[in-house]
Amino acid sequence: MAQHEIYMQRCLQLAQLGAGYVSPNPMVGAVIVHQGKIIGEGYHQKYGQAHAEVNAVNQVLQNYTDAETLLQQATIYVSLEPCAHYGKTPPCADLLIKHQIPQVVVGCRDPFDQVDGKGIEKLLQAGHEVIVGVLEQECQMLNKRFFTHVRQQRPYIILKWAQTVDGFFAPDNNAQYWITGAEARQLVHKWRTEEDAVLIGTNTARIDNPQLNVRYWQGRAPKRVVIDRRLQLDPHLHLFDNAAETLIFNEIKTDIEGKNKFIALESFDYYVPQYIIYQLYLQDIQSIIIEGGARTLSAFIEADLWDEARIFTGTSKLGKGIAAPQILGTTIARQDVGSDQLEIMQNHVI
Repeated sequence: MAQHEIYMQRCLQLAQLGAGYVSPNPMVGAVIVHQGKIIGEGYHQKYGQAHAEVNAVNQVLQNYTDAETLLQQATIYVSLEPCAHYGKTPPCADLLIKHQIPQVVVGCRDPFDQVDGKGIEKLLQAGHEVIVGVLEQECQMLNKRFFTHVRQQRPYIILKWAQTVDGFFAPDNNAQYWITGAEARQLVHKWRTEEDAVLIGTNTARIDNPQLNVRYWQGRAPKRVVIDRRLQLDPHLHLFDNAAETLIFNEIKTDIEGKNKFIALESFDYYVPQYIIYQLYLQDIQSIIIEGGARTLSAFIEADLWDEARIFTGTSKLGKGIAAPQILGTTIARQDVGSDQLEIMQNHVI
């Protein structure tokens, strides 16, 4: 079993390389081993393209003249159950059967209805040995966004804010005020590349005029989401520059103007976070960072609609102002980011 864990750990390392590029698919890594030697590796690199198992098998086929013989004597390790249905690509379980790979070691089952156990069953029926549950918890945590999306029919929700040493979120005079340093801002841009969307409220959009892009990091820019109940925000704000798809939740209209998608909610008087999250799920958004303001963050906290909270505490004091949101959860990490301190809290556990 220890040897299985070593190769599964490599699968997890490979899978992580797909972060920010494969959603709404899960991140998956695959390793093919022959007589104690890795002869092929692969991971799911981009949504709609080849899965991890395909890339690993192709690497063997490209590098070895006796590839078919090697595969028939090999073990393939996969961090998530091989798919058994036709989606954007053919079933990976069929590929493993075709190449007669005798042993398949799976990290965890795929909760998606069209797969859930079916890939494993197909392999077993074809005479393959299948071992399931190697580093299962780690494999599930890697795809916490995907598992949340499938099991709870909503995106994985990350709250993010910065607060002063004395617990304030912002001045009370609507002035823009930077609490964190350059290192924290760069880290936030990295985070954005890993999630499908980033959300802010009306006041944050009006006061800060953010671009919500990833200019301080390399990677995919997220979709932008803003709450603008009465559509009173200035149309010349960065949010509406058509640089990225932007969802505008409001109570007036549902329409599309360029990359700006207006979505009228059923109600703005109650259950607003729930309505927003449901609409994001319908848009196939698997994960979202909610970056403010304090009122918007508190609404999601009060609705218990959050999975992680990432809270920066800067070195400055305000003395008075808008209080930072109050939240209860389990602290899973603390670290210094430049001169700021970052605390990561967890709410729901997969």
